[in-house]
Amino acid sequence: MLPTEMRALVARDAGQYALETVPVPQPKSGEMLIKIEACGICAGDVKATHRSARFWGGSGMPGYCEPPFTPGHEFVGRVEAMGEGVEGDFKVGDRVVSEQIVPCGTCRYCKAGKYWLCDPHNVYGYKYYLPGGMAEYMILPKRSINYKIPDDLPIEKAVLIEPYSCSLHGVEQGRIQVDDTVVLAGAGTLGLGMIGAIRQRNPKKLIVLDMNDHRLEKAKSFGADIVLNPGREDAVKRVLDETGGYGCDVYLEVTGHPSSVGQGLKMICKGGRFVEFSVMSGESTVDWSIIGDTKEIVIYGSQLSPYCYSRTIEGIVNGTLPTDGVVSHIFPLEKWQEAYALAESGKGIKVVLKP
Repeated sequence: MLPTEMRALVARDAGQYALETVPVPQPKSGEMLIKIEACGICAGDVKATHRSARFWGGSGMPGYCEPPFTPGHEFVGRVEAMGEGVEGDFKVGDRVVSEQIVPCGTCRYCKAGKYWLCDPHNVYGYKYYLPGGMAEYMILPKRSINYKIPDDLPIEKAVLIEPYSCSLHGVEQGRIQVDDTVVLAGAGTLGLGMIGAIRQRNPKKLIVLDMNDHRLEKAKSFGADIVLNPGREDAVKRVLDETGGYGCDVYLEVTGHPSSVGQGLKMICKGGRFVEFSVMSGESTVDWSIIGDTKEIVIYGSQLSPYCYSRTIEGIVNGTLPTDGVVSHIFPLEKWQEAYALAESGKGIKVVLKP
């Protein structure tokens, strides 16, 4: 029998987060109730705790957060109860993950098959009507996109399915070829998740940049050919030296720091492909003539993880997408403040909450 109450992290405003006791939701028609095994803390979750314009509005941007909400979109759980008419081959006891967006199905993007660009853009963990996984239970609503995962997949691997799916889409946006030199700027969870996907495309050379030497060591063990710390070495000069002065063919910006944009424009070759992946910590000012008149660079954005979950699950299970050591810390839900602080500090890699 299901309990009537549960613990959940609830955000009532930026900076106003607290662990509360709330009712266990009941699944309606087309919905599933899952018991959460674990939920990763995303950089977006951390930024949402502050009054970031990206999430709360300001600087000409509309607010995205609609409190009160329960954060968390990187979750894994088991089906505990089901409403009538759930789509797909699911049953109570199945271990599942869900794509982070619940598309509306009616906007111009959904109708064109680009559901990940859905205009309402309802992602778990930022809206009062779509609570996330930092709780003991949560609802997977009608129109959610859900996948079964193996019962024996360790939680440290399973909880990486969502971020690694985003990583796979980012790599696909780069259109990497076998004769390319690729620069990956940022070796956090998402950057590390890209390395296996990049290696499957067999580029001529993969160079990874990060200010954290531990993360660079992990990147090297995952398959990077060269790792560079821009805090100790002139990364632009080194990339130019490695490419005969031409620059890299593909630059993947995964740091979220505005300075990484200018760095990439300096080290990318003429006709190169620049993938902007991150949620930026602030505005970036660059000389746009580099993009056009100087280098004719192609810029791609990357958002969410369309059509990537099944392949990501397979890659994590068979090891072609390396995961060892990416989950650096697991905290119980009641220690969410300590977990968030560690995630924000950058001293770990992926920090996870476990109800």
